[in-house]
Amino acid sequence: MSLPSLLSFAVVAVLLIFLMSRFSLDWEATWASIRSINIWMYLAAIGMYFASFWFRGMRWQLLARNTGALTSDEGKVPSTFLSAQFILIGWFVNSVMWLRLGDAYRAYLFAHESKGSFSWSLGTILAERIADIATILVVLVISIAALTITHEDKTARLLLLAALAGLGISLVLLLAMRYYGQRLAQLLPKRFETAYTRFQQGTLGSFKQLPAVFLLGLIGWALEIGRLYFVVAALGVDAPLALIPIAAAGHAILSAVPTPGGLGVVEPGIIGLLLISLERSEAVSIVLVDRSITYLSVIALGGLLFLIMHITSKKRNRLSESPIGPI
Repeated sequence: MSLPSLLSFAVVAVLLIFLMSRFSLDWEATWASIRSINIWMYLAAIGMYFASFWFRGMRWQLLARNTGALTSDEGKVPSTFLSAQFILIGWFVNSVMWLRLGDAYRAYLFAHESKGSFSWSLGTILAERIADIATILVVLVISIAALTITHEDKTARLLLLAALAGLGISLVLLLAMRYYGQRLAQLLPKRFETAYTRFQQGTLGSFKQLPAVFLLGLIGWALEIGRLYFVVAALGVDAPLALIPIAAAGHAILSAVPTPGGLGVVEPGIIGLLLISLERSEAVSIVLVDRSITYLSVIALGGLLFLIMHITSKKRNRLSESPIGPI
């Protein structure tokens, strides 16, 4: 077993110890709630979660096409189905490795398949992240406004401030890239200047057809929210509807922390959000069941897909015969 995998399991162990020591819980009630889960609603939650990958793949495909970078006869943007697979594999790698290396890996896969450059592909992922932040912000503003009618809580507001800060930083980055990027790139060695130019093209060029881009993002997020809704319903917990989108958005923000799959950060963070209106045992049972979908199932299905793709790629010797474009 590799060192990163051992570290990942160590994080899981530390997380369980943390939950047991940090929250005085009735674990018997928590496990009883999990054992009595409605399996059909749980399967519906899984279905909605993995359906979101299709729309994420469709959006990534659209972002890549918007750049107009693949002008050669050989270059071609991967299909929606293949793009969705790359995203799932990337999330699998993020779940077992530190520093979110899965993002770089799926950028590599996308570049290899499209015959584009790695830096251009990475730029489209940055554009995807910025679109996600904007969508999360819209979801948070509406949900927090609805929740504060009946509940007052600083945690949700801090989450909103985090999303606002992320969007602000992203906009500053885009403006700096747009107006000063090329000037600064000219100071770099030629190889790095070319790589940066492609990265900028992948990022800034993606933001065309904005209504379609954000519509696909909203559909993906609606499915993510639906996943958590069905998890809550499967456990028979009576939670305020406005709290569910906030917790789903919080999951996305906290999972950006560069631990494997956000382990050790996502769980206590979401429990804290759910404690706005739920009992501790209810909050913990929701998080444990939800993470069986967003973490364990990603490792299981993403790992299987990673293995199949690796074996297929090795048989066809793609990596040696058809290298990706320039950096």
